[in-house]
Amino acid sequence: MRLFWRHGYEGVSIGDLTKAIGIAPPSLYSAFGSKAGLYQEALNRYEQSLGSFDVTRIGSATTLAEAVRRLLETAVRAVTHPDRERGCMVSSGMIACHPDHAALARDLAARRDAMRGRIAQALEPFADAEEGRCLARHLVAVMQGISIQARDGVAPAELQEIIDDLVAGVAARSSR
Repeated sequence: MRLFWRHGYEGVSIGDLTKAIGIAPPSLYSAFGSKAGLYQEALNRYEQSLGSFDVTRIGSATTLAEAVRRLLETAVRAVTHPDRERGCMVSSGMIACHPDHAALARDLAARRDAMRGRIAQALEPFADAEEGRCLARHLVAVMQGISIQARDGVAPAELQEIIDDLVAGVAARSSR
Protein backbone atom coordinates (compact mmCIF):
# COMPACT_ATOMS: atom_id res chain seq x y z
CA MET A 1 0.00 0.00 0.00
CA ARG A 2 2.73 2.47 0.95
CA LEU A 3 4.63 1.85 -2.30
CA PHE A 4 1.54 2.61 -4.37
CA TRP A 5 0.71 5.59 -2.13
CA ARG A 6 4.21 7.01 -2.47
CA HIS A 7 4.90 6.28 -6.16
CA GLY A 8 1.50 5.71 -7.77
CA TYR A 9 0.39 2.64 -9.66
CA GLU A 10 2.62 3.11 -12.67
CA GLY A 11 5.62 4.07 -10.51
CA VAL A 12 5.79 0.66 -8.85
CA SER A 13 7.06 -2.46 -10.59
CA ILE A 14 6.25 -6.08 -9.89
CA GLY A 15 9.86 -6.38 -8.69
CA ASP A 16 9.32 -3.52 -6.22
CA LEU A 17 6.18 -5.18 -4.92
CA THR A 18 7.59 -8.68 -4.56
CA LYS A 19 10.69 -7.32 -2.82
CA ALA A 20 8.59 -5.28 -0.36
CA ILE A 21 6.21 -8.17 0.35
CA GLY A 22 8.97 -10.78 0.41
CA ILE A 23 7.43 -13.15 -2.12
CA ALA A 24 8.16 -14.36 -5.64
CA PRO A 25 6.15 -13.03 -8.60
CA PRO A 26 4.17 -16.28 -9.04
CA SER A 27 2.95 -15.98 -5.44
CA LEU A 28 1.83 -12.39 -6.04
CA TYR A 29 -0.12 -13.43 -9.13
CA SER A 30 -1.59 -16.41 -7.29
CA ALA A 31 -2.78 -14.24 -4.39
CA PHE A 32 -3.96 -11.16 -6.29
CA GLY A 33 -4.29 -12.20 -9.92
CA SER A 34 -2.33 -9.18 -11.16
CA LYS A 35 -0.63 -5.99 -10.13
CA ALA A 36 -3.98 -4.27 -10.67
CA GLY A 37 -5.64 -6.72 -8.29
CA LEU A 38 -3.04 -5.96 -5.63
CA TYR A 39 -3.51 -2.22 -6.24
CA GLN A 40 -7.26 -2.50 -5.70
CA GLU A 41 -6.67 -4.48 -2.49
CA ALA A 42 -4.24 -1.77 -1.35
CA LEU A 43 -6.85 0.91 -2.12
CA ASN A 44 -9.48 -1.03 -0.16
CA ARG A 45 -7.12 -1.34 2.80
CA TYR A 46 -6.25 2.35 2.57
CA GLU A 47 -9.90 3.40 2.52
CA GLN A 48 -10.83 1.08 5.38
CA SER A 49 -8.05 2.32 7.62
CA LEU A 50 -5.81 5.27 6.85
CA GLY A 51 -7.59 7.00 4.00
CA SER A 52 -11.07 7.09 5.39
CA PHE A 53 -11.93 9.92 7.68
CA ASP A 54 -15.23 10.03 9.44
CA VAL A 55 -17.55 12.48 7.68
CA THR A 56 -20.16 11.78 10.35
CA ARG A 57 -18.03 13.87 12.72
CA ILE A 58 -19.63 16.80 10.93
CA GLY A 59 -22.88 15.81 12.65
CA SER A 60 -21.80 17.35 15.96
CA ALA A 61 -21.35 20.74 14.29
CA THR A 62 -24.03 23.36 14.87
CA THR A 63 -23.48 25.49 11.74
CA LEU A 64 -22.52 24.90 8.14
CA ALA A 65 -19.26 26.82 8.64
CA GLU A 66 -18.36 24.65 11.64
CA ALA A 67 -19.18 21.49 9.66
CA VAL A 68 -16.93 22.63 6.81
CA ARG A 69 -14.13 23.48 9.25
CA ARG A 70 -14.34 20.06 10.91
CA LEU A 71 -14.31 18.27 7.58
CA LEU A 72 -11.33 20.16 6.19
CA GLU A 73 -9.30 20.05 9.41
CA THR A 74 -9.82 16.29 9.52
CA ALA A 75 -8.61 16.10 5.92
CA VAL A 76 -5.48 18.14 6.67
CA ARG A 77 -4.62 15.91 9.64
CA ALA A 78 -5.07 12.84 7.43
CA VAL A 79 -2.83 14.05 4.59
CA THR A 80 -0.07 15.47 6.82
CA HIS A 81 0.07 12.76 9.49
CA PRO A 82 3.77 12.32 10.38
CA ASP A 83 3.60 8.50 10.42
CA ARG A 84 2.12 8.20 6.92
CA GLU A 85 2.85 9.12 3.36
CA ARG A 86 1.80 12.69 2.59
CA GLY A 87 -1.32 13.30 0.56
CA CYS A 88 -4.28 11.08 -0.18
CA MET A 89 -3.78 7.85 -2.11
CA VAL A 90 -7.25 8.10 -3.65
CA SER A 91 -7.24 11.83 -4.45
CA SER A 92 -3.91 11.71 -6.23
CA GLY A 93 -4.19 8.22 -7.67
CA MET A 94 -4.45 7.61 -11.41
CA ILE A 95 -5.24 11.21 -12.37
CA ALA A 96 -3.20 10.61 -15.50
CA CYS A 97 -2.29 7.14 -16.67
CA HIS A 98 -1.57 4.91 -19.60
CA PRO A 99 -4.73 3.93 -21.54
CA ASP A 100 -4.16 0.31 -20.52
CA HIS A 101 -5.00 1.34 -16.96
CA ALA A 102 -8.23 3.20 -17.73
CA ALA A 103 -10.33 0.75 -15.70
CA LEU A 104 -8.27 1.46 -12.60
CA ALA A 105 -8.59 5.19 -13.23
CA ARG A 106 -12.39 4.81 -13.48
CA ASP A 107 -12.39 2.89 -10.20
CA LEU A 108 -10.54 5.72 -8.47
CA ALA A 109 -12.87 8.31 -10.00
CA ALA A 110 -15.81 6.31 -8.62
CA ARG A 111 -14.17 6.24 -5.18
CA ARG A 112 -13.72 10.03 -5.31
CA ASP A 113 -17.34 10.42 -6.39
CA ALA A 114 -18.49 8.22 -3.49
CA MET A 115 -16.62 10.47 -1.06
CA ARG A 116 -18.30 13.49 -2.61
CA GLY A 117 -21.65 11.79 -2.03
CA ARG A 118 -20.83 11.02 1.61
CA ILE A 119 -19.86 14.64 2.19
CA ALA A 120 -23.05 15.92 0.57
CA GLN A 121 -25.08 13.59 2.77
CA ALA A 122 -23.22 14.73 5.89
CA LEU A 123 -24.02 18.36 5.00
CA GLU A 124 -27.78 17.69 4.76
CA PRO A 125 -28.55 19.08 8.25
CA PHE A 126 -27.03 22.41 7.21
CA ALA A 127 -27.98 22.83 3.54
CA ASP A 128 -30.68 21.76 1.13
CA ALA A 129 -29.83 18.87 -1.20
CA GLU A 130 -28.73 21.02 -4.16
CA GLU A 131 -26.60 23.36 -2.05
CA GLY A 132 -25.09 20.34 -0.27
CA ARG A 133 -24.15 18.66 -3.57
CA CYS A 134 -22.62 21.88 -4.88
CA LEU A 135 -20.70 22.56 -1.68
CA ALA A 136 -19.52 18.93 -1.51
CA ARG A 137 -18.09 19.23 -5.03
CA HIS A 138 -16.30 22.43 -4.03
CA LEU A 139 -14.99 20.91 -0.79
CA VAL A 140 -13.69 17.81 -2.55
CA ALA A 141 -11.85 20.03 -5.03
CA VAL A 142 -10.28 21.93 -2.12
CA MET A 143 -9.44 18.66 -0.35
CA GLN A 144 -7.76 17.33 -3.50
CA GLY A 145 -5.73 20.53 -3.73
CA ILE A 146 -4.80 20.23 -0.06
CA SER A 147 -3.71 16.64 -0.69
CA ILE A 148 -1.44 17.69 -3.53
CA GLN A 149 0.02 20.56 -1.53
CA ALA A 150 0.65 18.16 1.38
CA ARG A 151 2.53 15.84 -1.01
CA ASP A 152 4.58 18.87 -2.04
CA GLY A 153 5.55 19.42 1.60
CA VAL A 154 3.35 22.38 2.50
CA ALA A 155 3.12 22.72 6.28
CA PRO A 156 -0.18 22.02 8.07
CA ALA A 157 -0.25 25.64 9.33
CA GLU A 158 -0.24 26.90 5.74
CA LEU A 159 -3.01 24.46 4.83
CA GLN A 160 -4.97 25.77 7.83
CA GLU A 161 -4.92 29.21 6.19
CA ILE A 162 -6.83 27.73 3.24
CA ILE A 163 -9.39 26.30 5.64
CA ASP A 164 -9.77 29.60 7.50
CA ASP A 165 -10.36 31.50 4.25
CA LEU A 166 -12.87 28.99 2.96
CA VAL A 167 -14.75 28.81 6.28
CA ALA A 168 -14.92 32.61 6.42
CA GLY A 169 -16.55 32.59 2.99
CA VAL A 170 -19.04 29.90 3.99
CA ALA A 171 -19.89 31.79 7.20
CA ALA A 172 -20.38 35.05 5.30
CA ARG A 173 -22.60 33.39 2.73
CA SER A 174 -24.63 31.63 5.44
CA SER A 175 -25.25 34.90 7.30
CA ARG A 176 -26.95 36.53 4.30
